[in-house]
Amino acid sequence: MKKEINAFEYAPHILEQLRRGGILATVKAGDKVNSITIGWGTIGMDWSKPVFQIYVRECRHSKSMLDQAGEFTINVPLERSERTKEILALCGSKSGRDTDKAAELGLTLVESEKIAAPGIRELPLTLECRVIYSVRQDGTRMPADAMQRYYPNWEENPDDVHSVYYGEIVAAYIIE
Repeated sequence: MKKEINAFEYAPHILEQLRRGGILATVKAGDKVNSITIGWGTIGMDWSKPVFQIYVRECRHSKSMLDQAGEFTINVPLERSERTKEILALCGSKSGRDTDKAAELGLTLVESEKIAAPGIRELPLTLECRVIYSVRQDGTRMPADAMQRYYPNWEENPDDVHSVYYGEIVAAYIIE
C-alpha cells in the first residue's frame, strides 16, 4: 500500500537525509535494477514542473543506465537506523556492474505507479521521476574551490565530473 504525499511538504526531510549520509536513486534499464547512494541533489521547480535533480559521475555504471532508462526513483528513509546505514554504505561502495545490490541486501522492490524503476520498501519515501533534461558539468566554469575539493584530477581526466539529471516528479508517496 502507498500513501500519496506532497513532495514539497517532505522537502526539508529529504534534504536533511541527503546531508546526513545520503539517499538512494534507483534505475531500471531492461531487466536490471541498480540503486546508488547520492549525497548531492535538490528538490524544486524548473519550467513550472516539480523536479528532483541528481548528480551522477560520468564514469558510473548508473549513468549509462540513466541515459538508457530516462527515469529513476528517489528512495528516502523515514528515520536513520543501522539497516539504513548498511544499505547506503553498500549501494555507495559497490558497482552495479558487478553486484546485484538489491539481492545482496535483501531489499524489497516495490512496483512504481508511473515508471519502470521500483521503489524500495526499506527506504519508503519515494519520488518517481522522469528525466526531462540532463547536462554534463563543465569544469572550466565551476568554482575553483569545488574543483580542488571534488575534482582534483580533472585536468588529467576531464571525464571526472558529474552529469546533472533533472527528473520531473510524476508521483510521490510513502510505501506502507
